Amino acid sequence: MTPELTVLTLAALLQVVQYVLYALPANLELGTRYTAGSRDHAPDQQMSKRTARLGRALDNHFQGLILFGIAATVISVSGQSSALTAFCAYAYLIARILYIPAYAYGLNPWRSAIWAVGFLSSLIILVVALV
Repeated sequence: MTPELTVLTLAALLQVVQYVLYALPANLELGTRYTAGSRDHAPDQQMSKRTARLGRALDNHFQGLILFGIAATVISVSGQSSALTAFCAYAYLIARILYIPAYAYGLNPWRSAIWAVGFLSSLIILVVALV
């Protein structure tokens, strides 16, 4: 397996970890009656800022993983994996790991800078695949 596909697998597992990091406090704060229900209305009580941020960080990971997944798949299937693309893949994963606490604790502007590293890493892999 290429380094890019290894990182893609690890990033998918990170998404599972992020889901747990969000779901546990959300269930405690909102109650399982709401979280296991149809959610046809807004919750009667609000989540804490940190839990809400963990939810938004999870949503952001879903979005970023799509682009990175395409990049990792294209570079691997086309046989263009290189030291540069492997470095970018690991930079993406490290950025995604660091993004969780940066978002959860509201570390601005670091959160945006960390996000940019992950985004640019995926972009570089895509550009390498085309040239």
